[in-house]
Amino acid sequence: MLQRPRGTRDFLPHEMEARSEVEGRMREAARRFGYGQVRTPAFEELELFTLRSGPGIVNEMYSFEDKGGRALALRPELTAPALRLFVNEARVLPKPLRWYYVDDCFRYERPQKGRYRQFWQFGAELIGADSAAADAEAVLLADAALRAAGLDYEMKVGHLALLRSLLADLDEGARRNVMALLDKREMDALGGALDALGRGDLLGPLRELVSATTLDEAFGVTGSLPGEGRLRATAGLLEAAGLDFSFNFGIVRGLDYYTGMVFEGFAANLGAENQVVGGGAYRLAHLFGGEDTPSVGFAIGFDRVMVALGEVPVPRRTVVAVLSTAEGLEDAFRAAAALRGAGLRAELDLSGRGLGAQMTRAAKGADFAVLIGAREASAGVVGFKNLATGIQETLPLEEAVARAAGREVSAAADR
Repeated sequence: MLQRPRGTRDFLPHEMEARSEVEGRMREAARRFGYGQVRTPAFEELELFTLRSGPGIVNEMYSFEDKGGRALALRPELTAPALRLFVNEARVLPKPLRWYYVDDCFRYERPQKGRYRQFWQFGAELIGADSAAADAEAVLLADAALRAAGLDYEMKVGHLALLRSLLADLDEGARRNVMALLDKREMDALGGALDALGRGDLLGPLRELVSATTLDEAFGVTGSLPGEGRLRATAGLLEAAGLDFSFNFGIVRGLDYYTGMVFEGFAANLGAENQVVGGGAYRLAHLFGGEDTPSVGFAIGFDRVMVALGEVPVPRRTVVAVLSTAEGLEDAFRAAAALRGAGLRAELDLSGRGLGAQMTRAAKGADFAVLIGAREASAGVVGFKNLATGIQETLPLEEAVARAAGREVSAAADR
């Protein structure tokens, strides 16, 4: 028996209904902010991702050479493709551009709870805006999408200028090592690493910075910096919008990629892999042949959101079972078409069993049943049964459809 590849999943209809419900809520949140959906290819030129993240990322990707000898890769994320799309197709459009996306991505990494080799991201990019207002809008949209999904989580906001100022004298390799230890909050190991670099003097300020809970405390460690006014303005806008957030000046994501404000969100019930959103202000378009364009965006780990949500209530929709004998099969198909045309879910019983057996099955999941046997077919009527009350009537098809849809048949229709 063939099995699905490791790190991938199959979704049954009830699981897809839940995922579609949550995705729809997020889409609606983006729509209310004025964002339009974009979609990019599932695979891109490999260089698109190595330009942004360096050649080391290739080991984490599904990369391949096609029959024309081109180096390609399944997309590991969606920001770079979105900015490639901007450079190719939309750089002359009026800015800012408000785009969102929801698609699958692929990474070759060890599968674990909330982490898969094929996974989905919901994200947004605000392209061509460079202000505190743009920063605030991105954070607020991420929050709106997560709240619309029904997720209880914590939002953390920071700014990379503070960390950069403390680590400015370190070379790139040392800085990356320090960042990795900071990210894991391994402060003892961090102290040892700094001592080995002859920079043990940085441990105290770094400890103070990552424990700061207010802007005044954070800038008290670093002194005033470029970007301080914008961060204070962003925080004021988030507070004015009523966002529940806290500061985290130890966010170290993409120090070479993000340019200023950064943010992350964490769900409480996911264990170690509890980050559900990450984003910030960045500049990427120039790497792909475009002009240097300020942008701000985020990506939500859709699969982690679904794990954190657990059971997702899906709105109940009316189901009508259409049951028939062989003599009434053509009328049953006509009835099902009329029900579907009225926006109802109509399920034809194709088992070929007797009406009694069909009714037993219908009672397990349908709200109404439309029955058509030889007598109903010859008379041009249907049997209509309310499965909640058990009341069955003989009605014209039009009236049965109206009853199932919760409407009354007009007098004109009766005539």
